[in-house]
Order: sequence, then C-alpha cells, then structure tokens
Amino acid sequence: MAAPRFAMRFTSTPRGARLARRLVARRLADWGHPYGSETNETMTLIAGELAANAVRHGHVPGRDFRLALTAAPDVLRIEVTDTRGELRPACRVTGPDAESGRGLLLVSQLAERWAVTTAGPTHPGKTVWAEVPTAPAPPRARPDQAAAPSGPR
Repeated sequence: MAAPRFAMRFTSTPRGARLARRLVARRLADWGHPYGSETNETMTLIAGELAANAVRHGHVPGRDFRLALTAAPDVLRIEVTDTRGELRPACRVTGPDAESGRGLLLVSQLAERWAVTTAGPTHPGKTVWAEVPTAPAPPRARPDQAAAPSGPR
C-alpha cells in the first residue's frame, strides 16, 4: 500500500500560506493525527513556517508555491517548493527584539531532519523539506473487549 500523500499548489500570498497550513492540519487529522496532538501541532507549525517563507522570500509574480505532505509508517515529510532557486534559506540568529528571522530555527528544532534542495530539472526554484517522526498509534480496543470496571466495589 502506498504512503498517504497530499500535494497542492497555492497562490504565493499570505492567504495561500494560511490555507496551506490549515489543509495540512486537516489532512493530518484525516490520517489519524488529531487536531491538538503533538504530531499535528508540530507539522502544522512547520507547514506554516515553510509556506510563509515561500511567500515572503520565494515569491515571483504570477507563480504559485507547491506543498506536498507524505505519511510513511514512521515519519511525516513536508515539502514546500517555490520558484526562487537563487535565494537559499539558512538558519540565522536574531536579536531578542527582531520581529522575524526565526522560522527556520524553529523548523530545525522541531524536525528530525530538514534540508534545501534544487526543485528539479523541469522546474526552476528550490524545495525546502522537513521530516518529523511519528509515534506509533496507541492500540485501539476491539469491540468485543468490554472496559473493565474501575473503582471500589
């Protein structure tokens, strides 16, 4: 069985970045990582940071950015591709009063691995990807197993 995958192009605007973040949260919930879970919260934050960077630093008028989300058995991978391959993102240290510049630092701390790659021979641009390990889902009770009574008798 193939790993679940979601991919979509979004307008390179703040509204497109917001929609991408919301759809990642929704897709993860559909895949068994409910809203509010650590996995959903982490991946949604990473999606928001990478999408915002694509809009802010990778925007080319008339060009969209692409987001792909893949769920393997033990890892989730998110990829955000934009058309500005000449601008390679990097983690940087910012001052305590800086209003921006911490996005990739957050990604580097939350993701197990992340990197920047060339988008590919048929597309201009770059892809920033990040991977987050998933905890095994807790076992579900079978319908034929009744819950044991609790408390004093």
